[in-house]
Amino acid sequence: MEFDFLKPIANEVLEYLDGLTSQQLGSKIVLHTTEQFPDLNKIKIAIIGVLENRGSNNAISDSDLTPVRKELYGLFPGNWNASIADLGDILPGNSVEDTYFALKKVVASLIKKKITPIVIGGSQDLTYAIYRGYDDLEQMVNLVSIDSKFDFGKENEDVSASSYLTKIIIDEPNNLFNYCNVGYQTYFNSQEEIDLIEKLFFDAYRLGEVSNNISISEPVFRDADVVSIDLHSIKSADSGNFISFQPNGFNGKEICSLARYAGISDKVSSFGIFNHNNSAQESVIIAQIIWYFIEGFHYRSNEYPFGSKENYIKYNVPLEEQELVFYKSDKTDRWWIEIPFISNVNNKLKRNTLLPCSYDEYLLACNQELPERWWKAQRKNIV
Repeated sequence: MEFDFLKPIANEVLEYLDGLTSQQLGSKIVLHTTEQFPDLNKIKIAIIGVLENRGSNNAISDSDLTPVRKELYGLFPGNWNASIADLGDILPGNSVEDTYFALKKVVASLIKKKITPIVIGGSQDLTYAIYRGYDDLEQMVNLVSIDSKFDFGKENEDVSASSYLTKIIIDEPNNLFNYCNVGYQTYFNSQEEIDLIEKLFFDAYRLGEVSNNISISEPVFRDADVVSIDLHSIKSADSGNFISFQPNGFNGKEICSLARYAGISDKVSSFGIFNHNNSAQESVIIAQIIWYFIEGFHYRSNEYPFGSKENYIKYNVPLEEQELVFYKSDKTDRWWIEIPFISNVNNKLKRNTLLPCSYDEYLLACNQELPERWWKAQRKNIV
């Protein structure tokens, strides 16, 4: 059974729980212990640790998530009703591929049960294993990475935290529909990599763009299936990471806002936090990122608009050569734009598709300008 890969919570954490009040999060989470495994039929969110970091150039020999769990369990929950379980840790396998296999199987099983896994790593190449967990679901996958780098590598290079994206793009089965980077820093990426993002019709937002207006990133999270956070995207002054010093990056408030966007998205079905440097200081921000994701999860509106459109206002915007169709939710005031199905070509998506967008993109269309994300999605849809 795939859950046999999971090691129970450490006794040190269980002893810490004894000192918590009944109001703190640790008293409300169902735990995998040596005596029992949680009944997954009652669970909506599952926390998984993966102690694999051989894919990192700055690998730490002994990965320990005990400080993260203590920080998280000591927080107070919001007005939450979904059941949360901590399923323990996946230990490193004999090879990195063994760890990938274990994580893939666990993630796939949880998603099939409609449980959202929160994966705490470990190096960021574990994102590849999460992505492969969708292989049996027969769906295209949208990946959002909060990262200062694009993580491209050479085609024949072994997968690592700095090259996993190449393996996702080229490996079969190729289920990737869209990749979006949030927070890249130009000086960490070659011009060839930036050009490749454009050539593949992927999306990318510079750190400065998002910091100046964080809401511009919300639509891409609304359309994501997998969200992966590289902790190196947070500046060290806020993360406490002084082993791999980062003078620039998101601050604590911004990274928690992005985590909440991921949580509130009806479509996000797995969430990962990677490249933890094993410091007690960084454990604080990881715990708060997880808290904000769970907080967002509890405010999901369940309005992903593929069913009834009764609660949406439809806007037709005529352009010179075509007509764009927008929908606005009465419930949340969020916007979508329709990607039309073209019958005489081979489409990746076999029907009209609604792409999350912003009010500003609607205004662009009203001014006779094609929104860039609509154009890219249209091009990606044609095989």
